[in-house]
Amino acid sequence: MLKIHFSGEDILRTRLAPAADPIWELVLSLHVLQGRNRDPLTANWRRTVTRALRQDVPSEQLRLLFALNPPRGYFPDFLTPYDSVDGFEAGLDALRRTPTELLHRDLSVLAAETQLPSSAAALARGEVAVLHHLAESMEQYRSLAINPYWSRIQAAVAADRARRARALLDGGVEGLLTSLRPAMRWEDRVLEVRHYPHSREMHLDGRGLLLVPSFFCASTPVALLDPALPPVLVYPVDRLGGLAPADRVAAIPSGAPRDSLAALLGRTRAAVLQATDEGSTTGEVARQLNISPAAASQHATVLRNAGLLVSHRERNSVLHTLTPLGRAMLDA
Repeated sequence: MLKIHFSGEDILRTRLAPAADPIWELVLSLHVLQGRNRDPLTANWRRTVTRALRQDVPSEQLRLLFALNPPRGYFPDFLTPYDSVDGFEAGLDALRRTPTELLHRDLSVLAAETQLPSSAAALARGEVAVLHHLAESMEQYRSLAINPYWSRIQAAVAADRARRARALLDGGVEGLLTSLRPAMRWEDRVLEVRHYPHSREMHLDGRGLLLVPSFFCASTPVALLDPALPPVLVYPVDRLGGLAPADRVAAIPSGAPRDSLAALLGRTRAAVLQATDEGSTTGEVARQLNISPAAASQHATVLRNAGLLVSHRERNSVLHTLTPLGRAMLDA
């Protein structure tokens, strides 16, 4: 179990990442791709990406990248720099600037658990060419494995952020931390991460915690090993039906007028879909549209069964958010 200890200052400084983190998603997707878990929500993605990598990328090009990201156990902290909260390029620039002592330390830990190629030794010595090769490999892998699915990944993370934002508005940061159950438990200023692979204590020391919702995170949240780095906790989100390339999410002609959506769904149901644009409870939908809560719930059920909404119960209310298909219909 991982126990994260908060002071009052840490609670004030805890925050949620503004969007899906492209570096974390890339790294964690490598673990999913190589893992034995045959999750049906990522099965098609795994087949498609494996085929694309075999056809388009020489195996030697990605050998180091895959070796640094075994499907289980430790992977180097330097692969996921804090700067990636500002986007992929910012994260990659930070990776290229990784100090040699950090490279050597992280790779020494990894080498104790898994066999590494000879290029890892050069990387541990801080050879610039190898570090730049690793960054180029990440860019190449991203173009095939992440970019075609990015809108889906973003939608799943955005839906989770809507849930956490509601918990934050209703209960402050402690409400946000409480909402992370059942994978985590918040009690007496300690956030306990259940089923963590190692018994560990983390003290935030007034720095707060950055919570990063992630599509490719497995069932167990992930934290960095180095206590000196800015504290980050990556946790899994609802995958909203899995992955499909962006161009197959919905075949809706661009520029179709909003009246067409009403004609397709019915005006009230289209209005319910629009009301959940940024996440709304059943009661909020009912009040906004001046319909009964029972009617709002019935319309939400139909939209959910059609794959346009996802619903999560939070205590005495149900929060509805758009799926990627619902977002595509609303935005068209």
